[in-house]
Amino acid sequence: MDHHLVREVSRSFAISLRLLPGPMRVPVSLAYLLARASDTIADTAVVSPDERMQWLDGFISEIHGGGSVWRSDLRRFSEKQSHAGERRLMERLDECFVALDGLPGDQQKIVREVIAIITGGQRLDVERFAQGPAIIPDAASLEDYCWRVAGCVGAFWTKIGFETLGEKFSTTDPAVLESRGIDYGKGLQLVNILRDLPGDLKHGRCYLPVVDGRDHDALMRESEKWRKTSRGWLDEGKRYSKNLKIRRLRAASVLPALLGEKTLDLLDAADWVMLEKGVKVSRGCVRRSMLRAIVW
Repeated sequence: MDHHLVREVSRSFAISLRLLPGPMRVPVSLAYLLARASDTIADTAVVSPDERMQWLDGFISEIHGGGSVWRSDLRRFSEKQSHAGERRLMERLDECFVALDGLPGDQQKIVREVIAIITGGQRLDVERFAQGPAIIPDAASLEDYCWRVAGCVGAFWTKIGFETLGEKFSTTDPAVLESRGIDYGKGLQLVNILRDLPGDLKHGRCYLPVVDGRDHDALMRESEKWRKTSRGWLDEGKRYSKNLKIRRLRAASVLPALLGEKTLDLLDAADWVMLEKGVKVSRGCVRRSMLRAIVW
């Protein structure tokens, strides 16, 4: 897959991708691009929820080996993207599906499996918020959402690692590693949810289980609780990375956890006004985290 296309939609993931051992790089980058494409479909607010559901259904059908008729009108959808990288990704989505068909059988199966779970979670998300502003109902629903759109990626990372590298990936029990990877993915998703809380609220989506999404004090209290949960899950990610055998692979795996922890530090110190302005780690922090990851 084109590394430049990954950079257009995520510079941070592109950094991790460069650190991966060669055999893992193609299936992981392809899975990321497919997941990002389905996320773009689910989040295109200028398109009605019903139409987004139709596009997601077409996407899911193709992941399961169905036809590609739905892609004939893809340019019309890509033109609705304000983000240049996402527009480019939608324009080149055909290439992603061709690349998926070209993967070895077992790798292809693993990629299709994780993308099916992710798109299922995104479809559920569109349904949840289709009728207007809504609040995720409880902690179990939030954790389930984190599993569907990110925790499953931890399982994918483990499966594709063992599939492409065998014992060079890790000598830890795959079941133990997969469990830690799932928690790691959920922790990273929580960081995104907590960081993007004001923006999601503006779009009528509240991912924290509170009574009133307009009650900023309640949201901040709930956010504090979930930041602690996220730190625990990120710790599992750091343990996960320690169990990998190749230094470059450990670096690629732990870097998101290190950046996630720095983001949580900023969130701990932020009030609502600061959250609305946006919380983001500095370039210097990214460089320092990269150096730390290299010697992990």
